[in-house]
Amino acid sequence: MELPTDQLSILYRVLIAIDLAGIVGYEREHLHKPAGLRTNMIIGGAACLIASITPPLILFIENIGSKDVVSTDPIRLLQALVVGVSFIGAGTIIKNSDEKISGLTTAATLLFSMGIGVAVAVEQYIVAVGITLIVLIVNVLVRRLTYKLPLPNDESHNPGDED
Repeated sequence: MELPTDQLSILYRVLIAIDLAGIVGYEREHLHKPAGLRTNMIIGGAACLIASITPPLILFIENIGSKDVVSTDPIRLLQALVVGVSFIGAGTIIKNSDEKISGLTTAATLLFSMGIGVAVAVEQYIVAVGITLIVLIVNVLVRRLTYKLPLPNDESHNPGDED
């Protein structure tokens, strides 16, 4: 029996997406943010899986003769992924009783994990690795820089609040 290499390829890409999104998630986990390692891994992997199974799904729909009933538009897939991940991200955003908002960076990071998964699904590995590194630079180095920069006329600002 021949192994279904296309299916194994999808599994391989999902594992890569999980690993890359896990690197991003580890940084969030290390800071005890609401969406950490596992959440980023699952979002990156799920985005990769959904994007990867779209072409076989389109072929399946065409083969069973439903092409006239169901129109296929892969761009709608991306729209649905963004909406779904944004919904999850909204759950990480909290407005405290003192009117400070937290969780925005974590929510935005989830969107990047989704993007990493989609990039891996379409075999844009350099983009996926590059975006992983860029997100880490923004979340780690830029955060450290903002702690060192004084803001005029706002002594109450804590750069970590938007995390």
